[in-house]
Amino acid sequence: MTVVLPSVDEELIENLLRAAQDKNLIKVAEKVLNGKRLSEEDALNLFQSKELPLIGLLAEYQNRKKNKNYAYFVVNVQINPTNVCIYGCKFCAFAVKGRNHPRAYEMTLEEILEKIRTIYQLGGREVHMVGGIPPHWRYEDYLNLLREIKKHFPDVVLKAYTAIEVYHMMKMSRKSAEEVLLELKEAGLDVLPGGGAEIFNEEKRKIIAPYKAKAEEYLKIHKTAHRLGIPTNITMLYGHIEDYKDRVEHMSKVRKVQDETGGFQVFIPLKYHPEGTALGGELASPVEDLKTIAVARLFLDNFDHIKAYWVTLGEKITQVALNYGADDIDGTILEEKIVHAAGTKAALGHAKEKLINLIKEAGKIPVERDTFYRPLKVYN
Repeated sequence: MTVVLPSVDEELIENLLRAAQDKNLIKVAEKVLNGKRLSEEDALNLFQSKELPLIGLLAEYQNRKKNKNYAYFVVNVQINPTNVCIYGCKFCAFAVKGRNHPRAYEMTLEEILEKIRTIYQLGGREVHMVGGIPPHWRYEDYLNLLREIKKHFPDVVLKAYTAIEVYHMMKMSRKSAEEVLLELKEAGLDVLPGGGAEIFNEEKRKIIAPYKAKAEEYLKIHKTAHRLGIPTNITMLYGHIEDYKDRVEHMSKVRKVQDETGGFQVFIPLKYHPEGTALGGELASPVEDLKTIAVARLFLDNFDHIKAYWVTLGEKITQVALNYGADDIDGTILEEKIVHAAGTKAALGHAKEKLINLIKEAGKIPVERDTFYRPLKVYN
């Protein structure tokens, strides 16, 4: 069923504001309509407000100013080369310690190339590659993997290795972020993915990911990448032990870096899935999903794109999120193991046609894009 929405204009918002009960929300709405930047206090007020439909309408108003009624997707493949990892992050159900663990796996080069070949034959040119931090991998192994992929598929775009993986490479090679990133770029790296950000509040970060790079170290790697001409994405894991203040703090740090560098392509709120994790807990509600995406769209005024990652949200919430400020849903994926290890039920290997229909049914115009958000085809 196609979702038919009223046009999002200032008159409609102003009419709804007259009936609104939340005075703080009314003040925020006035800022949005006047094109003023929201403060951290404004973002916190949005999170605390009960008037979700109006927040969503404001976010969609902001989104349409940037992206009209378009929603983006990409034909891509996600590769998780291994789940063997030196870290024991409590929110992660994917990683295992040691190659002798019964769930441990490590893909061969030929297996990786075969997965890329599958999507390549369908016209896909984006390879998203992230995984565990295996203790037996050498620095040169990371570089060689990029070289081999580019040797066989020179025109694919390699979005590979999170800042956490880069930080590990820095430590074992005893090289700076700049040195490592330049060598990765020379080996074939095109874009740095946004995983590993988790939550930037250090107290909460120490609990859920005690051995990972600190927020400052993580962001420094991204800033260095931007300076070297490597665009990056950025994420935020929500729905675990963080609170609204932590989410706002996280987004504020992200916005500050974007003010400085302009190098982030997209902000991606990632829903925490507790099944099979040491951290446990309850799955965040759809209200929290939509509110987080909407606040991100309203607060991150220096971002062109906010992603509703269908793998963590599921198809139905993704469709609603496209009317709550999100303009991108990611892509065909083909295979993804990290979130699925924690219990997400989203179907893998979405065909392009299914993504197109998903977007159309949400009342949006599908746009197939490349990794850099350049439109390839509009499906009117």
